[in-house]
Amino acid sequence: MVLPREEVLAGTISEYAAFEELLRSLDAKQWTAPTRCAGWTVADVAAHVTGTIADIAEGRFAELAAPDGTERQAAERRGRSAEEVADELHERAKIAVDIGAAFDDAAWIGPAPAGLPGTLGEGVEALWYDTFVHADDIRAAIGRKPQSGPGVRAAVSHVTDILTQQGQQPATVALDGMPEFAVSGGGGQKITGDAYAFVLAATGRGDLGAFGLDDSFNIHR
Repeated sequence: MVLPREEVLAGTISEYAAFEELLRSLDAKQWTAPTRCAGWTVADVAAHVTGTIADIAEGRFAELAAPDGTERQAAERRGRSAEEVADELHERAKIAVDIGAAFDDAAWIGPAPAGLPGTLGEGVEALWYDTFVHADDIRAAIGRKPQSGPGVRAAVSHVTDILTQQGQQPATVALDGMPEFAVSGGGGQKITGDAYAFVLAATGRGDLGAFGLDDSFNIHR
């Protein structure tokens, strides 16, 4: 179940602003550093995040949902500097903020546009999650410390939603400092521990075994 509308909208706006600040802090060497996203540099990761919000701002939902969407977003921006990509992110995020301000409760629980899966609210929460996780990918690539913050809560919420959609066995996710999240209706195994580490593990970036889980809990399996 998606987090409250006001929390998600405010959190997503804040996450994009932090992502822009991160990009503007990078030097040329950091911009080309390899990341834990196979085959992608920091520049490619930044291009994907920026390309996603650009697609939304321009109403390119079919392209966004296409199987090659992430690679297209990266390819379209190859050769640009960190400052140029940050400038685009800034402009496109402003448009998206204006769009988000028009959402009411009925729209929030209604379908996502252009046949994208889930509700509109789930789609916006996925943007928050994606930006948070990819910011962590960049920090890991350049040797900076992780910054958890409110994005961890959005990431846990999104991951548990995806696990439910994938038909995962029922489980209760009860991580440190978090409310409980239900997978496939809840019950079943109770998953405890550090929320940030759980997000990394459930997205193929960490050790699921540390939580007593197998690879079926990797949402990208």
